[in-house]
Amino acid sequence: MAVLQDRLTSQQAIELETKYGSNTYRPLPVVLSRGEGVYVWDVDGKRYYDFLSAYSAVNQGHCHPKIINAMMEQAQRITLTSRAFFNDKLGLYEKYTCEYFGFDKLLPMNSGAEAVEAAIKVCRKWAYEVKGVPENKAKIIVCNSNFHGRTTTIVSFSSDSTSHKNFGPYSDGFINIDYDNLEQLESALKNNPNIGGFLVEPIQGEAGVYVPSEGFLAKAKALCEAYNVLFIADEIQTGIARTGKLLAVDHENVRPDILILGKALSGGTYPVSAVLADNNIMKVMTPGTHGSTFGGNPLAAAVAMAALEVVKEEDLAENAAVLGDIFRSELNKYIETSNVVTLVRGKGLLNAVVINDEGDGNIAWNICLALRDNGLIAKPTHGNIIRFAPPLVMNEEQLLDCVDIIIRTFKQFEK
Repeated sequence: MAVLQDRLTSQQAIELETKYGSNTYRPLPVVLSRGEGVYVWDVDGKRYYDFLSAYSAVNQGHCHPKIINAMMEQAQRITLTSRAFFNDKLGLYEKYTCEYFGFDKLLPMNSGAEAVEAAIKVCRKWAYEVKGVPENKAKIIVCNSNFHGRTTTIVSFSSDSTSHKNFGPYSDGFINIDYDNLEQLESALKNNPNIGGFLVEPIQGEAGVYVPSEGFLAKAKALCEAYNVLFIADEIQTGIARTGKLLAVDHENVRPDILILGKALSGGTYPVSAVLADNNIMKVMTPGTHGSTFGGNPLAAAVAMAALEVVKEEDLAENAAVLGDIFRSELNKYIETSNVVTLVRGKGLLNAVVINDEGDGNIAWNICLALRDNGLIAKPTHGNIIRFAPPLVMNEEQLLDCVDIIIRTFKQFEK
């Protein structure tokens, strides 16, 4: 078989993916080949500001030298041992990360969806063995419009028809309520003694960056405590400095019973995820109850420690808070006289704008194509919403340059 040429044109790369790849994505037509900091370059050498950050996986910027060096050094020593043996990195990573986030125990996984699945298992086992729920009766409360991944268990409680339809039979054991609705949460807790946990995104990212009402998270945690239910925070996208705090729940001083992390836990260089909890919860997990060939491998451990060090050393949470305020302030000034953009919302550098598409359905997509042409890449979600989430290493000068690009592009679509 002939070896593929090293350098592909954009068209060749797109044609290869279209012909040989499963058709599960609709990528923006730009073919990226290099990244550094807040920038990415396509195969023709054109530079773009990255305003998606691989769905917040590259909070530390593309190819951060400290993270890359940690990866290269470890890759030359040993990459994978499996959990059949100890390795000299995992314990250091577990200790560092537990102390970093303030928990007793860490369950290492790879992808975000795997971590959510693991958290569900921990919650159910705790419900049976600690809370005393009858076998196979445990329920977990989830929110409509959630996005926790795409495994069969997770899509069973998804309200997104594209993620859900034709993937049944579906897993039982979940109760759906509306997001940011304390009345429905309390009603569900009051009317079912078999609830083990409440699984929630502190901000619903994939749904369009929906920020809950102030106090929702704190009151929800208090309700969970009152009914002896675990508060499970999925911070895969919102965590690790993205929203202007280390965790999004920190905005309301909420400490989850179970914390789920992923994406930026590796700075976007390697699949690393984790479930954190205290001993009184994690003690239910014993040898053989869960596992992963790659979970906790020494390469992942080295990369994750470096990624978390960068967040702290470079004050990325503080930077996200400051730049996020500037971003929303500048966009709101424009929105006052716009008939294209109706709203900007978010926290820190996790933001979204709502486009007035008047039933067209393609305006947000076309705006993203125009943004690409103007040197910035972003992606629509749910038709008329564009998410804006640049790497957290961005500085104010770069942010204002991006704001200028975004507003100039919006003006191209004003009527």
